[in-house]
Amino acid sequence: MALVLGLAIFTPRAGSFLHDEDALAKADAICVLSGTRMERQLEAADLYLQGYAPTVVLTEDAPDGGVVALRERGVVLPSTAQAAREILVTLGVDPRAILIIPEIHDSTAAEAHSFGRLAAQHRWDRLIVVTSKFHTRRAGFAVRRELRGTGADVLMRASRYDPADPERWWRTRGDIRWTLSEGQKLILYGLGLGK
Repeated sequence: MALVLGLAIFTPRAGSFLHDEDALAKADAICVLSGTRMERQLEAADLYLQGYAPTVVLTEDAPDGGVVALRERGVVLPSTAQAAREILVTLGVDPRAILIIPEIHDSTAAEAHSFGRLAAQHRWDRLIVVTSKFHTRRAGFAVRRELRGTGADVLMRASRYDPADPERWWRTRGDIRWTLSEGQKLILYGLGLGK
């Protein structure tokens, strides 16, 4: 009975729980988690242009099967990070301010590890990490875990271009999928199994 009551109380708030954003402050770098074509990257451009940090970090994600097949046929498409870089430059971001981590990242944990390595290498004190609304809590957990011991502070930022509605997550199929998927992944992280 207590479990049913707990679920009845928590379920409507699940989306809001997953959306865990920090107040903005000046930082050393804006780190963009991959996973969207431009929602997160555009947020990073806006933050850079508003003077929140002098560096934007983009990560390379694994190309999908179609991109691999095209490459085998001699057609080379720019990666998501390379395409984002060109758009950021067009929007006014100094090309020298954009850092693309060349390794392929297949998880949030892998990106967090790269951010931790960069923070230690550059002695960054604060990072703004940009992601999607429903991804902020788990991504924050992953990045803070990787930056433990570096002395760097992490500020999680959801993209304003993400149309998700955490307050009413049950109204759209996409928000339902995000909430269920992120909820499961967060549980795995809590159990020490998250990657």
